[in-house]
Amino acid sequence: MRKKITLLLLLIVSFSFAQGGMKEKKEKIKALKVAYITEQLNLTSEEAQKFWPVYNAFDDKQFEIKHNKMKAVIKRFEEGGIDQLTEKEALELITKMETYEDEMHHLKKKFLKDLLTVLPPKKVIKLKKAEDEFNRKLLREFRGRKN
Repeated sequence: MRKKITLLLLLIVSFSFAQGGMKEKKEKIKALKVAYITEQLNLTSEEAQKFWPVYNAFDDKQFEIKHNKMKAVIKRFEEGGIDQLTEKEALELITKMETYEDEMHHLKKKFLKDLLTVLPPKKVIKLKKAEDEFNRKLLREFRGRKN
């Protein structure tokens, strides 16, 4: 049964990459991820009602840190190249990167703490496993399409 659902998810992902814009693809992947995690964690309706707001808040904040803040640092690398940076500018970038890494670490710690208020510890561990499996399947699908 799980293999059929996984196959269905991968097929949907394939079709989603073939059609639509980037935002639509992101939304489709997010919907697939929600379905996959819900199934893998075997969430009750009460657990799901408490879990998803916590998870979505974490996911949004994580996206902001990774894509908005770190993007500014990466952009600086691309603008003039690393060789064009002064030592002072390089140190400032390193300090910013450390700050964003610290933010991410604190965010993850808070997320785990919040999760334990809505899910039993075993399901929190299953969540990490489910996220990793989903990401691996998505990556395999992407690589398969690319070749």
